[in-house]
Amino acid sequence: MLVSFEKLENSSRVWIYQSNREFSENEIAKIKIKIESFVSNWQRHGEDLKGSYKIKYNQFIILAVDENFNDVSGCSIDASVNLIKNIEQEFSVDLTNKLNISFKDNSNINIVSMAEFQKYAKQEKITSNTIVFNNMVNTKEDFEYNWEVTADRSWHKRFLAQ
Repeated sequence: MLVSFEKLENSSRVWIYQSNREFSENEIAKIKIKIESFVSNWQRHGEDLKGSYKIKYNQFIILAVDENFNDVSGCSIDASVNLIKNIEQEFSVDLTNKLNISFKDNSNINIVSMAEFQKYAKQEKITSNTIVFNNMVNTKEDFEYNWEVTADRSWHKRFLAQ
């Protein structure tokens, strides 16, 4: 059951997938149709799930499920991963590489490997004030308050020059 993201409980579970490149407007239109169709029919063992999604900065796909309505199961998570894999294949993007790190440079979003991020941090091109995307958040509330934060407020701080 598809609902607006804003109507989901703050405790709703989220999964964040970052693309290795920005989507075009045409791609976003097609991706929205795929995601809306999936979420509208997303189930756990035959029971509807109350879910939603967001696409941020034309580069991040956020899926969400209100587990107060129905708990998500391994099979329903697998189904969502299959959706993401299908999007990866159709649009020739990488959405599942957890070793890519994203950060802002002014208004530009950069996606780099973890090794490159560490190198930039040592060179102090990335500092405690650099805006990073903490894709490890797992609730809607965390997404809203702790996803796009300065590096010193995220797990990224372990790479910063001391």
